[in-house]
Amino acid sequence: MDDVTVSDTALAERFTEHRTHLLGVAYRLTSTLTDAEDAIQEAWLRLSALDEQVRADIRDLRGWLTTVVGRICLDRLRSATARRERYVGPWLPEPVITPFGTPASEDPLETIVRDDGVRMAALVVLDKLTPEQRVAFVLHDAFGVPFTEIAATLGCTDATARQHASRGRRAAADADPPPRAALADQSAAVQALVAALMAGDLAKVVDLLHPDAVLIGDSDGKARTARNHIVGPDNIARFMLGLLRMYGEDKMGMAQLVMVNGDLAIAFPDVPADGTHRELNRRVATFALRDGQIAAMYDVVNPDKLTRYPA
Repeated sequence: MDDVTVSDTALAERFTEHRTHLLGVAYRLTSTLTDAEDAIQEAWLRLSALDEQVRADIRDLRGWLTTVVGRICLDRLRSATARRERYVGPWLPEPVITPFGTPASEDPLETIVRDDGVRMAALVVLDKLTPEQRVAFVLHDAFGVPFTEIAATLGCTDATARQHASRGRRAAADADPPPRAALADQSAAVQALVAALMAGDLAKVVDLLHPDAVLIGDSDGKARTARNHIVGPDNIARFMLGLLRMYGEDKMGMAQLVMVNGDLAIAFPDVPADGTHRELNRRVATFALRDGQIAAMYDVVNPDKLTRYPA
């Protein structure tokens, strides 16, 4: 059993053991690292505020904390609904940016992005669920929380909690987000795309894109990107080649490879205008593949979501 020691020091140590797990839970529920970290901090405050007898009665600390984090994230999701209605343009999850080409580490962020469920394509689908559906679906299917506890979190019956999870599961299945491709396949696709863009080869760019490809930009009106979804290979190819002409081909040389939510991505720093070309806003662009072609492109330019990328 996972008994909790009444000592504050021991309690803090036990809490730290579960911190990475809780970060994964909270990030998958909220899609924002700030909200995830705030939820973990609040969970700690609630735990440490309990009297010794109540602490001693907690038999499964990991399960207790998972449920508490779920409740906190539910409140944040409900309040975020109104905020996102005022958002300018599409909204994408806050990217988790980690190094490319370095040995795997036990850094909490690198650990949580190994989970297939936090790839960008999967989180985009979760963001379309209601808060109740998302919490029920994620807590039950990803983390095995019993429906009795989920019902208590949602303030509903067990049957209703099961219904929320079922609807979330069905919506995720219907959306059919691209699965995570092997890193070698991602690298080949990205290199081919960059080469085709540099060559100005419209036909080749179109050929590299999936027939159902979509490009989604996120800026909240604070930087330049697509203001609406761009759908279809031809539209996306023409848009990207237009950007290359606008910013200058030399800007591609300033790009660096990083990992975003466990998938390969291209990151650009802020580059000032040079008299001929416009300024380039700092951004990360990541991709999802289907059948060897690029099926989705996610261009995150909102500076509020790139504070952890110091370029």
